[in-house]
Amino acid sequence: MGTPLPTGDDTVGLLRRLAAIIYDAVLLSGVLVMASAVVTLPIGIGLGREVADEIFRSPWFRWPFFLYCVTVLASFHLWFWTHGGQTLGMKAWRFRVQRSDGSPLRLHDAALRYATALLSALPFGLGFWWAQVDRARLTWHDRLSGTRLVRTRARPSAE
Repeated sequence: MGTPLPTGDDTVGLLRRLAAIIYDAVLLSGVLVMASAVVTLPIGIGLGREVADEIFRSPWFRWPFFLYCVTVLASFHLWFWTHGGQTLGMKAWRFRVQRSDGSPLRLHDAALRYATALLSALPFGLGFWWAQVDRARLTWHDRLSGTRLVRTRARPSAE
């Protein structure tokens, strides 16, 4: 029958979520710089600055490049969520994502969580703030995707 919904004792609050988001955002800024360089440097070096500048201003370049960057960001989250349930920020702040029944996320679950998290963020982060009033401290995307964040314990030191 699965495990019951959390009561709030083992779920992760808003401040811990935001701290992990900031941690991951710093990391992802470097990932995006590297991903951008893979695309833009060969164009700039191969075609020269003037031609490259013209290409970079073109909507034929900008929209596919934007979608490429979104794909890089989504791939980061989907990979970590389906391979251990934690991004590096989540690991640092000691929590992980899992399905509501306690099982690990599948690719479909992670993709649904990612898409619904974007919806939670759009109206001034209202879907995230919802966790402050929710009995189980779940966000909109937790509820919509059937997932939740749970605290993890620190590993004992090897002494």
